[in-house]
This record gives sequence, C-alpha cells and structure tokens, in this order.
Amino acid sequence: MLSIGEMSRRTGVKVPTIRYYEQVGLIVAPERSVGNQRRYTTRELERLSFIRHARDLGLGIDSIRELIELSTHPETPCADVHRIANAHLGAVRERIVRLERLEKELTRIANDCEADQVGDCYVIRALSEHELCEGEH
Repeated sequence: MLSIGEMSRRTGVKVPTIRYYEQVGLIVAPERSVGNQRRYTTRELERLSFIRHARDLGLGIDSIRELIELSTHPETPCADVHRIANAHLGAVRERIVRLERLEKELTRIANDCEADQVGDCYVIRALSEHELCEGEH
C-alpha cells in the first residue's frame, strides 16, 4: 500500500492534484489506515500515471474520464478511443495554426517598431489599435 506522498513522488503529480482527481472521480478514494491516511494500491498508481501522461498530452478531464471508462472494457473495439484521440489531435492542430498566426503578427509588430521612446512605440500603438494588425489572430 502506498501513501499519497509516495504516489506523488512516483508519478510527479502534486498531492492536492491527487486529491482533486479523487474528488472528480478519476481515482477512487482509497481506503484509510487506522491513522486515517490514504492507502493506495499499485492499481491506483497505474491509473494516476495514466492520468498524468494524458494530462501531459493536453487531454481534458472529461476525455480522460471517458478513456478510463473505455479501458475497463478491454473487449470493446477502440473506435471511441480513436475518436477521442483524433478530436484532441484536431484541436492541437488548430491551436498550432493560431499560434503560428500570433507568431507572425508579433514578429511583424516588433520588427516594425523603430522608436526610441515608449511614446512613439509601434508595439504599444498596435496593441491599442487592432486595425494596425495585418490579419486576424
């Protein structure tokens, strides 16, 4: 049996986050010791590692919850798992496109500024006057 501190050390997930995952039902609240300490099994450790990796990949709590539920039925086809992964991949790709537009616009704004004083700064003006931007970002 593992303490919450040991779970945290082994997975890199902070103790308050582990408690939060219990509250939202991603991890089953463990049994308590006589001293009222949480006692986790290796199964919960594996689940927490799964959650940590999924969060590192940017998956949301609802998607993780659904993936956990799907994983409890190993005989089920993985079409729903693929749907979740592909939806997240699409969202990541959209974010990349937005970030590339932001990078382009910020580079342009910064490069167009030749002022020596803030009062003449093109960056400040462009942030104040959206119409100075070249496109939507």
